[in-house]
Amino acid sequence: MSDNQHPPSKIQYPIKDQLALKQLELNSILEITQAINSNLPEPSLYKIYQFTLMANLNIEKLALFVLDDKWICKVNFGTKRDYSNVQLNDHILGINEITSLKHVEEGVGESGITRPSLHRHHYQEFEEFEIIIPVLHKTNVLAYTFLGGFSGKQPRVPGVNLSFIETFTNIIIQAIENKKFARKQRRQEAEIQVAREVQEMLFPEKLPYNKKLKVFASYIPHQEVGGDYYDFIPINSDQFLLCIADVSGKGIPAALLMSNFQASLRTLIRLKNDLKEIITELNYITFHNSKGERFITCFMAIFDKKTLRLTYINAGHPHPLLLSENNSIIYLKQGTTVLGAFDKLPFINKKNLILDSGMLLFTYTDGLTELNDDQDQEFGIAGIESFIKKADRSDLRVLHRKLIKHLDTFRGDRDYKDDVTILTCKFGSE
Repeated sequence: MSDNQHPPSKIQYPIKDQLALKQLELNSILEITQAINSNLPEPSLYKIYQFTLMANLNIEKLALFVLDDKWICKVNFGTKRDYSNVQLNDHILGINEITSLKHVEEGVGESGITRPSLHRHHYQEFEEFEIIIPVLHKTNVLAYTFLGGFSGKQPRVPGVNLSFIETFTNIIIQAIENKKFARKQRRQEAEIQVAREVQEMLFPEKLPYNKKLKVFASYIPHQEVGGDYYDFIPINSDQFLLCIADVSGKGIPAALLMSNFQASLRTLIRLKNDLKEIITELNYITFHNSKGERFITCFMAIFDKKTLRLTYINAGHPHPLLLSENNSIIYLKQGTTVLGAFDKLPFINKKNLILDSGMLLFTYTDGLTELNDDQDQEFGIAGIESFIKKADRSDLRVLHRKLIKHLDTFRGDRDYKDDVTILTCKFGSE
């Protein structure tokens, strides 16, 4: 290869020119750092990048491809072709070192430049360039800088350093990646806030708490919004419906699906009070709203205060506990599978129970049983049973407060993995 085919980094220049170059490089770094600290928008950062390489360092041809959702050319100047709609092929995307595109057929390499395993047809869209500089974060390539205009030309600023261009590009790209990450975080925070507000609107504002019927609920939110939901719906002067449910997934999709579930349930209970019919309709609505991609577990019961009859269906939900005053426990398991997984439920079993006065119904979502301690042991159904048997159940507000304190002690430094909802109901209490 003749001298005029070498990139400018191969040319030896006097010390004073090398010092001038270093000063220019330093000034360029300071300028872009100030721009980043001033929180300039991405287009401004790209303009500074273009000006620095084109005007200060006399780069004649450049195309900068950056990975967003796909590879997009963000900066392009000095080329015959417009690269805004050009896609990078797999051979280009396999490059992870500074690579020369000149004489690739012969495998000629420069000092500090790889001998590419490319053939001319692999980069024919980029033939007017001479060098590819990948910008990496760890092992991931975030950008590719294509440079041209070196061959046979003396740069205005002597000794342009490819390593500097790589570093300068890296600073720009990392700053823009940080902006993308910050935007994503803000969107996620906004989504969580919206989902939280939707979820909280679903919870009943007031629950009955008197001598004949005590209903109390506690909700412990996780950082990400889950799909927990509970409800108390009066049907007539003697009957009411109690429901606790959990949507698979998190965020706005889960909150919206549960919102639709609540609206449907409240409409259906005004039209009919047969749990089988209600569950069948809710499954149909959930399946068609979620296209089978999400499902809902729920426990639903209708209680008649006059007859003390509890009719329930458990649709794939963690088994509630029904405790008598002498601590005997009945697990409420009968029902069907989760709602929304199938167009038609494969089976539905409705269960009727006659309750004794003073019985306690304890329902919850799986965030409670799946809570881990420091040894990675789950709280589980055994933890619930152990606590509830020993606890004073006369005041549900105190019961919930002590249970939450017990959970905080149990989990130690571990965070809640999911939202936790606890809904308890004491029948015919004195």
